[in-house]
Amino acid sequence: MPEKALVTVRFGPYASSSGVVDHRISRLQGLRAVLAADGHQVVLEEGLDRDIVELVVNGETVFQCNIKDLDFGGDGQLDPLCEEARKAVLRSY
Repeated sequence: MPEKALVTVRFGPYASSSGVVDHRISRLQGLRAVLAADGHQVVLEEGLDRDIVELVVNGETVFQCNIKDLDFGGDGQLDPLCEEARKAVLRSY
């Protein structure tokens, strides 16, 4: 696996507790931290699909989940979805 792979995190809008639907990156903080710790370059890209997060490596979607299932804030170390996403990126090579 290349040390510094380019991982595109495509994320859609989701409804916050106030009910407003918008693109927010606060739930992606841990995911970004975990991928960056592995040496990957992480690029955020706003998508159209509501509640969806996709990790794209070399033009191929290698992981997908609901953005609301990711932990809010934090470093991603205790979030099982972040670990699953990290492994999916490693397997993509």
